[in-house]
Amino acid sequence: MNNKLVFRLDWMSIMLYIILVVFGMINIYSTRFSDSTLAFWDLGSPVGKQFWIFVLCLSSLPIVLFIKSNFFEHLSYFFYGLSIVSLIGLFVFGQTISGATSWYLIGGFSLQPSEFAKITTTMVIASNLSSIQTDIKKKNHLFRILFLIALPMLLIILQPDAGSAIVFMGLFFVLIREGLDLRVLYLFIALMVIFTLTLLFGPIFISAGGLLVLFFIYLLIKRAAPKTKKLPFLISFGICVLFSYSVNFIFNSVFEQRHRDRFNVILGLETDTRGIGYNINQSKIAIGSGGFLGKGFLNGTQTKGDFVPEQDTDYIFSTIGEEWGFIGSSLLVILFTILISRIIYRAEKHTSTYSRVFSHGFASILFIHFFVNIGMTLGLVPTVGIPLPFISNGGSSLLAFSFMLFIYLNFDANRLNE
Repeated sequence: MNNKLVFRLDWMSIMLYIILVVFGMINIYSTRFSDSTLAFWDLGSPVGKQFWIFVLCLSSLPIVLFIKSNFFEHLSYFFYGLSIVSLIGLFVFGQTISGATSWYLIGGFSLQPSEFAKITTTMVIASNLSSIQTDIKKKNHLFRILFLIALPMLLIILQPDAGSAIVFMGLFFVLIREGLDLRVLYLFIALMVIFTLTLLFGPIFISAGGLLVLFFIYLLIKRAAPKTKKLPFLISFGICVLFSYSVNFIFNSVFEQRHRDRFNVILGLETDTRGIGYNINQSKIAIGSGGFLGKGFLNGTQTKGDFVPEQDTDYIFSTIGEEWGFIGSSLLVILFTILISRIIYRAEKHTSTYSRVFSHGFASILFIHFFVNIGMTLGLVPTVGIPLPFISNGGSSLLAFSFMLFIYLNFDANRLNE
């Protein structure tokens, strides 16, 4: 790695990365701490594994930076193919943990291929958009890209691991940035709203409400543009009604019982603080008990009492809320916001479509993880079991997000050579 490259590195992102990982290890340590001594470098402990994986990641940073940027673009399909094979192999050689066959066990370490599939899918989407010069509106180009996103999602859903599959939806932000019709985003948001409201109020209410909303929208548009036709609004109403009446079938036949229970708890249709709603309830108690300044490092009673399940992985934000309080939690949110915003800002400076799309894809996946993980610990979204990047305990997650960051740093440092 030459001196010029060192000066071109995005050192702010590197520092944010180190701060987040170290803070994550401190909180993993807290969740596992007892009266006995717990060493950071002990491979037999979760924090020890996380520490040595972090050392491995930092050691690999110069290697990733040294690689020529076009290497990743040329081998995008190769890496994508490897990730698809690894996902398929889980159905034969995978180990089932917490109800999902999502891991390979190798010499005492677990490897989760879905984490690395996020990298390779982002790479192959970037390669496709680069080759078509962002002409994404053509149906054959769009269908090919959607297939490349849907294939790993389907394989992950079959494990079953719906949470990891949802993360791939973040790549739609990239497609919209690269020219996908915004009406696709509006349609997706509308369908999500209809889905939720149908569960709450039923399809008859949604049909009547949808008719009124579309009628008022039509009148407003008609006043500004008198030649506006009724047919698109009638078609939209038909889609709204058909989807609304299919919600119950989707909810009862496609979703698993645990997912239905979590939706019902979040929407207030059920109250279950001892069963399916136990995790969320205990998480909110832990975060609320932290107050403004928190109880202090290693002083969290909910954490020490082991009341919150999966507290070093999916629910690690509850430890942060309890021990570091509103101030610590807010600072963590600010750090993530700065990192994601910085990646997006610097992505726009690329002249290479591949580098720009990959960087936006990384930011989008990082955002989905960040938003959903913190949302589920606060009881705002259903529990879907995805980690908080750089913070949660998990070697596969730390490796995958570290390498995505390192590839982004490579592209950013070599931006002038594009």
